[in-house]
Amino acid sequence: MNHKVLIVDDEQSIVTLLKYNIEQAGFITDVAYTGTSGLEKAMKESFDLIVLDLMLPEMDGTEVCKQLRRHQIDTPILMLTAKDDEFDKVLGLELGADDYLTKPFSPKEVVARIKAILRRTIKNENPEQKPLITIGDLTIYPEQYEVMMNNEILTFTRKEFELLLYLARHKGKVLSRDQLLSAVWNYDFVGDTRIVDVHVSHLREKIEPDSKHPIYIKTIRGLGYKLEEQS
Repeated sequence: MNHKVLIVDDEQSIVTLLKYNIEQAGFITDVAYTGTSGLEKAMKESFDLIVLDLMLPEMDGTEVCKQLRRHQIDTPILMLTAKDDEFDKVLGLELGADDYLTKPFSPKEVVARIKAILRRTIKNENPEQKPLITIGDLTIYPEQYEVMMNNEILTFTRKEFELLLYLARHKGKVLSRDQLLSAVWNYDFVGDTRIVDVHVSHLREKIEPDSKHPIYIKTIRGLGYKLEEQS
């Protein structure tokens, strides 16, 4: 089955370039030229991945991403932008984007990123792990992308969930920020370990009784993070 990719960009030349190269790689494509129409298509139709420009008419890419995640649509998103701005990069990933590419880019690099994201997504949706992981009051269901705590379902973005799952599968081990970037984002964000810190902070707000004094996700000064049983 061919994977279906939605391209959301208002520049006709970029869309033509992306559409040609993505289809040459064996994917089916659809196109939207505004944030509003892109959101509508992504809400109504099923896509395997969305290539989403940051600067769009009517509704920008960060808002499209935010709305999709708010409606529990976890289609992987590759964010594109002409801005080489670290804040934009972190913001996009915080909102639930899976990867980030700055214009100008090579069409081959876009296709490579798409394939990498889909490989990771498929792998995560078919884990060869036991069906659930229990740590203290937390119960993690990898196949369902769900976490329960004290019989309450917690809500996470895709990246927050993947980070928590990776920490849980390596319970008791100290993991560096670079290790977490490589494992969860599957891309070397050189110097962007703040992305990990932001996501850890979000996780603590959701799973810790007191996020200022965490009992699950511990900071190991100078090394990284470790998830451990509640003491």
